[in-house]
Amino acid sequence: MATSYDYAPLFRSSVGFDRVFNLLENAQRARSISDWPPYDIVKTGDDSYRIVIAVAGFAGDDLDITFQSNLLTVTGKKQEAAAEAYLYRGIAGRPFEHRFELADHVRVNGADLKNGLLSVDLVREIPEEMKPRKIAIESAPALGPSAAPAQIEAQKVA
Repeated sequence: MATSYDYAPLFRSSVGFDRVFNLLENAQRARSISDWPPYDIVKTGDDSYRIVIAVAGFAGDDLDITFQSNLLTVTGKKQEAAAEAYLYRGIAGRPFEHRFELADHVRVNGADLKNGLLSVDLVREIPEEMKPRKIAIESAPALGPSAAPAQIEAQKVA
């Protein structure tokens, strides 16, 4: 049973959140896609993450990682050896594709394939102009006693 949510009421009362609502809608649709091979998403620091995908049986040449405009795509297509005749095939080697929507300013730092696990390291780098900064408060110079306002004397009536 698939549950669908209507985000239309939120569009009426919010401005600038279109991307968030599109991400939510896409995530709902993407759940029907197979989650094979299994993967983990790990927060390794304040601004660093790691995606670990179990790709047993895949070599580095069988895997492709692309990053374009906040979308990380990991695909795997195993090169088949036609000469082998399997009596039983229990290790899945079917092609796969995983898509990960990344937040703004998140970039891929590197990837590593070790012991059947593909690790993709991500880091969030906020540009200097977008980081919070301290604003200095300037005060006007204090007026000293010598700078008292001049008084106007009224003429005396005779």
